[in-house]
Amino acid sequence: MSKKKATLLWVDLEMTGLSPVKDRIMEVAAIATDWDFNEFETYTGIVKVSDKLIQERMVGEFWERNKASYDSLVSQNKDGKPAKVIEQELLEFVDRNFGKTVYLAGNSIHQDQKFIEHEWPELNEKLHYRMLDVSAWKIYFENALDMHVTKAENHRALDDIRGSIEELKAYLERIKK
Repeated sequence: MSKKKATLLWVDLEMTGLSPVKDRIMEVAAIATDWDFNEFETYTGIVKVSDKLIQERMVGEFWERNKASYDSLVSQNKDGKPAKVIEQELLEFVDRNFGKTVYLAGNSIHQDQKFIEHEWPELNEKLHYRMLDVSAWKIYFENALDMHVTKAENHRALDDIRGSIEELKAYLERIKK
């Protein structure tokens, strides 16, 4: 009997900034779930980024407001692995948990996908062109139904994914009512 496969690849990236060309991925988390959001497996990885890039790109109001996240990402950077090693680990994660179709899921996942496409082309090739973006649900529920779901925004990859899953569950619960 074959093992049941995951259907959603929840991903969150923490980057030095928002430009897929100028910035780099620093931290990645992934959770493989089914359509009921049952977790099959989780993955976390730290990507080594040059100190020069950190100094040049991790500046400004966002990082000043999120000092704890900044400090945490910078301090763990010394333990990071090369981006290609992290991509290989993610490919193994996908191969273990998914069949042919891999739907990328997350909050504003289109932005993360741009980084994946730029930095991890082999992983990008495995992803379906359709994505489950929680931020699309957020836009509708906040603007059309005046429903606001608050979630912790600590800008750490694994916690952010779990927050996104809980946020989507809240929207789906509203639909069921």
